[in-house]
Amino acid sequence: MTYSTRIVGVLALVLLAGCSSPEQERVAALKPLSVVEEASSILKGDDGYVVNWAGVLSNSNPWHFGEHVVATVTAKDAGGKEVVRLEQPLDAVPPAGSLSFTGQVIATEKPAKVSIQYRPAEWRLAGRIVSAFTSFPISDVLTERKTDSYLITGYVGTPYRLPASSLAVTALLRDKSGKLLGGGSTFVDDVRVGDKRRFIMNIESVPDTKKIAKADLVARTWGSSSRPYEELAMGGVVQPRTVKPTTPPFAKDRGGQTVAAGDVRP
Repeated sequence: MTYSTRIVGVLALVLLAGCSSPEQERVAALKPLSVVEEASSILKGDDGYVVNWAGVLSNSNPWHFGEHVVATVTAKDAGGKEVVRLEQPLDAVPPAGSLSFTGQVIATEKPAKVSIQYRPAEWRLAGRIVSAFTSFPISDVLTERKTDSYLITGYVGTPYRLPASSLAVTALLRDKSGKLLGGGSTFVDDVRVGDKRRFIMNIESVPDTKKIAKADLVARTWGSSSRPYEELAMGGVVQPRTVKPTTPPFAKDRGGQTVAAGDVRP
């Protein structure tokens, strides 16, 4: 290779390096998803050992969805031998939001330690601002503590005009100090405005149910991509109903209480 050829090659590389698009530069500057919380447990079951896990991922980027995230769960026995290895695709993480998730698998050999690794997210620019991605309301929640499980029932609705084909409902169980103990997930289908769907979860991921003080519940669109959430947001939300007053206005303003001068109480 001649000297002039090398110069031309170097110049070509410099030009290529300078041709990145603004979107590529923005994606490169995005912050990775962060692991906010994580918990796991190992319980003896009828068919082996039940390995449970729960976690929370946070997305600090206000304009991008985190897509196609995969959690790799491994468990090793006391001698360091790997007895469980499972890849769990996770749902899309909304902009400036978080993702609560749970999972479980059966191990034939007794595990001693569980660890979770996460594949970096793929980023997609959101088509709406953060406030457009309204949360799904959960209501009428009832809980029942049993000896070996924690029963949760309730209803999930939707604020969006378009029906939600499938939603994942996740419960994170915590002790009185707020520490994550475990959790469980279930699914509801065809959620429409004005028609709440009932869900039931019988969670067996906490060895000592007496430690459970509360359950945090959240519903989200199901799927590794942002498409289901984006489509709902594009369709808009249902505006709250307002009823025009039927009583006549007051003939005279009732006035208000005057605060004495010098009174600086908050």
